[in-house]
Amino acid sequence: MSEYHEPANELSSEARDYSRALKSLKEEIEAIDWYHQRVVTCSDESLRKILEHNRDEEIEHACMAIEWLRKNMPGWDEQLRLFLFKETMEHNSHDEEESTDLGIGKIK
Repeated sequence: MSEYHEPANELSSEARDYSRALKSLKEEIEAIDWYHQRVVTCSDESLRKILEHNRDEEIEHACMAIEWLRKNMPGWDEQLRLFLFKETMEHNSHDEEESTDLGIGKIK
């Protein structure tokens, strides 16, 4: 069964690469969650250190995928620059004027 939502033969090589990167990022995020749950529940100190190392490796992999997406897929660079490494999370006010009201209220 295909992992694409559209016919694979209709997707460009570039679109398939984006899908690969996004799928890999999802898998890395999931692995981070699994390892973190194991870290916080592990009673053996030496095993906990191994699990922490494994979790941190998955964080590195996720960051590498995000960086590839930032450099290659439209929209990522702009949004990452807008939201990362800020002291507070603020909604970009210029988007309010250009966006359509979807009936879900303002992002706070």
